[in-house]
Amino acid sequence: MSGTYVTTMGDRGRLVIPAELRERAGLSAGAALVLIESEGGVLVLTREQALAHVRAELRGHDLVGELIAERRREVDDLR
Repeated sequence: MSGTYVTTMGDRGRLVIPAELRERAGLSAGAALVLIESEGGVLVLTREQALAHVRAELRGHDLVGELIAERRREVDDLR
């Protein structure tokens, strides 16, 4: 298993995922995939992988606290 595959995009933007990779990843026809654009390129993930990726990116962030602080600053700016 090398983890590196070369494929060519078709004229309608379609990519062929090699059978060996599809089998290992548990992908079948009609499988939902998520494309995430990043600085390093494009990630192709299953929904489960995308959810895990987003959770890992947000781990340690207090989004609710950040939102409340932002709203308080906005209110203070209006005064």
